Amino acid sequence: MSQIVFIVEKTSTGFSAYAEDFEKYSVGTTGDTLSELKRNIFDAMAAHLEALYKKPIKIERITLKFDLPQFFGYYKEINARAVAKRVGINPSLLSQYVNGKKIPSDKQVKKILTGIRDLGKELMELDLA
Repeated sequence: MSQIVFIVEKTSTGFSAYAEDFEKYSVGTTGDTLSELKRNIFDAMAAHLEALYKKPIKIERITLKFDLPQFFGYYKEINARAVAKRVGINPSLLSQYVNGKKIPSDKQVKKILTGIRDLGKELMELDLA
C-alpha cells in the first residue's frame, strides 16, 4: 500500500498538515501536538473517504513530512552543523538548506534524514550511568 504524505507546518498554536490532491480533493487539519495532528489527519481522511463512499485507510499509511527549515526549526535540539559533519555535507550548504536559500535534492534530503535516523537509533541504545 502506498503512503499518503501530509506536509507538516509548525504554527504559533501547534501544527497544520495537508495532503495536496488526494483523490482530487485537498485534505488538511491541525493539532496541538504531532500525535494529535496524526489522529486528526486520520479522522479527516476517514470523513473524506466516507463522503466518497470509499473504504477507510489504516493510520500506518499516513506519513508526516517536514521540510528541512521546518524540521530544524521545530527540533532545535538537533544541531544542523553537527548533522552536516556527521553525514558528510558541507555545514554551510546545510545552513543554506535550513534557511531556505537553497533547495536540497531528494538525494541530499535522504542523506540528511538517514543520518538523523541513525543518530536516533544510537541514542535509543544508550544507557547513562
